[in-house]
Amino acid sequence: MNRLQHLPKELRLSFEKRSLLKVIAGLSNFDPLSVERVSRSAGVGGADLLDIACDPDLVHLAIKVSGLPVCVSAVEPELFPPAIRAGASFVEIGNFDSFYPKGRFFDAEEVLELTRHTRALLPNVVLSVTVPHILPFDQQAQLALDLVDNGADLIQTEGSAKSKSFSPGSLGLIEKAAPTLAAAHTISETLKQAGYKAPLLCASGLSEVTIPMALSAGASGVGIGSAVNKLDNDLAMLAVVKRLRAAIDEFSLLTELIV
Repeated sequence: MNRLQHLPKELRLSFEKRSLLKVIAGLSNFDPLSVERVSRSAGVGGADLLDIACDPDLVHLAIKVSGLPVCVSAVEPELFPPAIRAGASFVEIGNFDSFYPKGRFFDAEEVLELTRHTRALLPNVVLSVTVPHILPFDQQAQLALDLVDNGADLIQTEGSAKSKSFSPGSLGLIEKAAPTLAAAHTISETLKQAGYKAPLLCASGLSEVTIPMALSAGASGVGIGSAVNKLDNDLAMLAVVKRLRAAIDEFSLLTELIV
């Protein structure tokens, strides 16, 4: 069954064109004012998708403010059904970055079990699953294959929340994004070689400099969180989303010209 066909048409096309921009409010962000600001910036700035904490009231708020399809993120599958009934387009297990500073880590078997549980609860709903960056790359790749075999429709990468840049300017941005870019390339190649067509989202530490690298590495889209949701100025948030949208559009145009 191709559950991706259940997604809104424009969202589905953004996956197919490998031009999806997802703005992430935060799995642990249940502050309505913060979610409203992120939602407005995402909607006006040209994002394709909004990723928020799994709460029905936040789903209503985010859809109303952004006008975008909404994905809800959680690590408790029982939270997903009410959010879907509230209007969420699909669900996501992860991103796990917010748990690492608390000493909470997810291994491959736990992520697989969460996937199986979620699929049993929601057999017809699109499911995205994040591959923990704490795993070695070969284990990340194997987990991605296992996730698709167990019902995941989308795979998302992440990088270390503590990933640091050691250089100024563009080089520093590349250094910060290196973990998730490497994961995206490894997982993308593994899925391709196995003949799996599950779209891949690349998230964590990306910028307008590294977004083209993520798409070149095989991602169908990118997820942007702290670059937007940590800002305290609405105009700055909007400006970041617009720059990210422009980076994706420029890459897509260049790709079309080359082809």
